Amino acid sequence: MDTLISLGQCLADGVFWLALLNTLVRTLIAFAVSFALATVLAALSAISKAFCAFVKPVMVFLRTLPTLAVILILLVWTNPKIAPVIVTVLILFPMIYAQLAAAIGGIDSGLVEMAEVYGLSKRDRLFKIYLPLVSPNILSQTGANASFAIKLMVSAEVLANTFNSLGGLMQNAKLYAEMPRLAALTLVAVVLGLIIDGCFSLLERVTFKWNVKEGGN
Repeated sequence: MDTLISLGQCLADGVFWLALLNTLVRTLIAFAVSFALATVLAALSAISKAFCAFVKPVMVFLRTLPTLAVILILLVWTNPKIAPVIVTVLILFPMIYAQLAAAIGGIDSGLVEMAEVYGLSKRDRLFKIYLPLVSPNILSQTGANASFAIKLMVSAEVLANTFNSLGGLMQNAKLYAEMPRLAALTLVAVVLGLIIDGCFSLLERVTFKWNVKEGGN
């Protein structure tokens, strides 16, 4: 009951909505940058085995970075507003790249061989074979990735004690031992992730039905 009361107080507080908006904007920026970088590198890896071999150890290195240590270093170089964005990108980017690479690797080898036999250019292979075939898989994972990005961003904001952010509000609630408020803010983050995941799941079902109807016609 205390948590629900605190949640109501948060929803009636303009500071809370400003913090939530700041967190969402940072998450959107981090997700867009991560997705764009992962898409470009996955596309280059698909058309160049040498580039794929070069990128692979870099991704392994990024996945092993300790989050707390990276945030502490970034706080020296940047500030609490920028550090969570960079940390989220460093964690989310290699994960999305791995998903894209796996989706491309799962393409029927017969199609790739056929493209080589008919002499399709690398550009045509990318836009006429790889992208259309991996798009459904990517769409199905986007919701989970966006929800995970919210989790990463809030966690990074807590560690960086970012001002006017959802994570910063959590850190303040923890410092002042306001457990109902901390639980309420955590509930907000969970519900926000569920809403984002649910929206993308709905989009995936609508898109899948549209594709099925189009294929039937």
